[in-house]
Amino acid sequence: MGRTFPSIRQGVNSTADRWARSARWLKREDKKYGEQLAKMAKMYSSETFDACNDPLEAVVFSALVGILKRQDELEERMSKENS
Repeated sequence: MGRTFPSIRQGVNSTADRWARSARWLKREDKKYGEQLAKMAKMYSSETFDACNDPLEAVVFSALVGILKRQDELEERMSKENS
């Protein structure tokens, strides 16, 4: 018998693909951010497949981890430059 509902992985990929398509409709200066979010949605989501029952939760969690990681890297770089 086949699946009657999509797996978390399929849901994550589907959501990230929709985000990537949505990014195309953003203003020119905002497109890169939408594209980055779509990439981040998949970046860490494989680690969250077991912990999240909801694909959207896995996507958002993954994107937020990417954003926070990037923020820490920028803050670290700024503190090194100011030292």
